[in-house]
This record gives sequence, structure tokens and C-alpha cells, in this order.
Amino acid sequence: MADRKRRFRPRMSQAGRAPTHSVTAVDEHGLARDVSIAGELPLTVVVDDREIVTLMTLGTHPEALALGFLRNQRLVDELEEIVSVEVDWGEEWVRVATRGGRGLRDQEAKLGGRTVTTGCGQGTVFAHTLDELYAAKLPQVRINRSTVPALLREVGLHNEVYRSAGAVHGCGLCAGPEILMFTEDVGRHNAADAISGMMWLDRVDGGSKLFFTTGRLTSEIVMKTAIMGIPVLISRSGITQMGLELAQHLGMVMIARARGTSFLVYSGAEQVVDDDL
Repeated sequence: MADRKRRFRPRMSQAGRAPTHSVTAVDEHGLARDVSIAGELPLTVVVDDREIVTLMTLGTHPEALALGFLRNQRLVDELEEIVSVEVDWGEEWVRVATRGGRGLRDQEAKLGGRTVTTGCGQGTVFAHTLDELYAAKLPQVRINRSTVPALLREVGLHNEVYRSAGAVHGCGLCAGPEILMFTEDVGRHNAADAISGMMWLDRVDGGSKLFFTTGRLTSEIVMKTAIMGIPVLISRSGITQMGLELAQHLGMVMIARARGTSFLVYSGAEQVVDDDL
């Protein structure tokens, strides 16, 4: 049974779109230049004919984005509950079919309460997700100080859309300074959800991993990281009060304002150690 679960994948379309588009802009000297801009497409997540949310996305990983959204919002508990994930850009939706067409378990209770967040791309947290999260605890891990600047150097090799067009956030799943998965999207929450969907499909455990994001560390990003089971969260941006309080409650290592060789540890400082320890 365990082997069967590891092998299972829902039937999925492969409808990823190009992340950038070429346009003409006029520079400060009045000269026309061909430049790239980031894509932005609406994608409505539909589960068994019920519309759940509309996300604004680059469209590079729409199937993983939909799966990660459902996972991170705790709207679907097991990947085996999902039969198919099919994207139709003409209709601007991704249709998720559940086993037996049963829809979301306890869907009225799950969809009843929402919290508007600071998200870009999408910014909704369902109330039941927060309730479940506060009961969770993360594994305690140690991270070497040298890992942070080494990871930042690696990120510079992966954020291709940002280098060519700007206007996007990037997120990465990391094993030490090694980046295992990296996505960019118009919102950091979408990028995080796409990583979560990829982890779900590949049965990747987050317990020994790090999560990197270019965006600020709000309570929602902390929540998504915790649901993925990842105990260390790193950003080159800043943090918010609720994000810090939630990270402290969960026992998450929170590192932010990471630039070059400098960074600040806001939570779990005792777990960030010198390399020779």
C-alpha cells in the first residue's frame, strides 16, 4: 500500500506557459527597445464544478500551483483523493476532479471562513487552516551559518525570469545550499504553492529541508512553509509581527534580510551554528 501511494499521481495536463513576453518600450533617451515583461494570467481553481479561488499567475506550473494551493489551504488531505488536474487556458480554469466526485471533505466548514492576507497573486487563508496549524510543531534542526550566503549565491543562478523581466518573486526548496526545486511567479504565495505541489507529487519530505523566498515573511508564508513540514525559512526581505509570532510558536528557524554574507536570525537563533560544531 505504501509503495502504491508513492507511485500514485493524478492524471494531469501539461499546460505550462512561457513566463515572459516581448514588448517595445522607450528608454530615457527616447530610443525604442525590445524588452521582456512577466506574464500574468487569471486561473480559477475549480474542484468538482465548485469554484474555489482565482489566482493571478505566470502560468508556468499551473497544475502544481493548483495542487499546492489545495494542499497548503488544507482543502485536500491526501493526493490519492485527486483523480485529475486539467488546465484550460481558453476558459481560464484548472479543473480538479476528486475520487468519486465527492468534492472537498467538510467543504462548507472549510470554505466558510476566510482571512484576507497581504498576499500578491492571491491572498486568502481559510480559517480552518489556521486552527489546524496552531496545533502543529516542526522538527528541530541545525543550520550552519555558511549555508545562508552559499544559498544566496545559488539563488542568483536560478531566478531567470526576474533577471530578464523583473516583477516576480522566487521560492526554492533547498537541502543546505543546494536548490532542489525553484519557481518564480507574480506572487510569492503562488511560487510557494507550486513548490508544495511539486513536493506532493514527488513525495518529498520537508523535515530536513530549507525554504527560500525572495518575498517578505508574513504569517501566510510561515503557514505554507509549516504545512510543507519545512523547519527553516530564509528570505532576503523582511518579516512581519504575525509572521514572527507564528514562527516562534511553531519552533521554526526564521532568517531574513539575507544579503551577501549578512543576515538576521529572528527565531531559532540557537539552531544556527558555526560550521565546526
